[in-house]
Amino acid sequence: MTYHPYFIEGADRPARFLITCDHAANTVPEFVNGGTLGLAEADMTRHIAYDVGAAGLTRELARQLDAPAILSNFSRLVIDPNRGEDDPTLLMKLYDGTIIPGNRHANEAELQTRLNRCYRPYHTALAELAARRPDTVIISVHSFTPQLQGRPPRPWHVGVLHAADTRLTDPLVDHLRAEQDLCIGVNEPYGGHLPGDAIARHAIAYQRPNALLELRNDLIRDTADQQAWGQRLAPILQRAAATAGV
Repeated sequence: MTYHPYFIEGADRPARFLITCDHAANTVPEFVNGGTLGLAEADMTRHIAYDVGAAGLTRELARQLDAPAILSNFSRLVIDPNRGEDDPTLLMKLYDGTIIPGNRHANEAELQTRLNRCYRPYHTALAELAARRPDTVIISVHSFTPQLQGRPPRPWHVGVLHAADTRLTDPLVDHLRAEQDLCIGVNEPYGGHLPGDAIARHAIAYQRPNALLELRNDLIRDTADQQAWGQRLAPILQRAAATAGV
């Protein structure tokens, strides 16, 4: 089977939203160390390898919004599409206390191979989808682990991340906080701006309204939960966009 570094669903859907999932898969292509990074299967199924539950949530959210979606098809440990090409964490050799054997001796030639066969095709396709209409709104879907090694538990159900442009995120936070059963973080559990990341590259550079959503991954581990959250978040995003007038 021919390897493809991304999947697009609903390319012809009419909504102005574009739903992206940078860390959708834990796939290691065959051309990378014969399809392995030398990690145990248990490590490849946790958050260090991909954003658990984010792909299913992305698909359901896109269906509910009648919007296209693009999802990566390579592990963030192969190469991280949510980093700039000059970011030192583009190809991780140690993550959350775990050494990545297949990356320990990766040289410049290996980095360029992964850029050319995974990272750059994904970003080219994302750019083409974002340019399909002049008023695109980008929603980037991620998930986070409830606790990192040696750190306190994370209480947030949803994190809303943003950089300087808060046209959409300000009303989105307000609408989410109106849901009384939710704990909402703003630029939690991560900061909302990383130079050269996917939002900077495809939204900020073109002044497109945007939001990065982080869901705690224990809330979206199975299909039913992913669908329920997609169905819950879609109308909230629509209301937030209407409030923002974007």
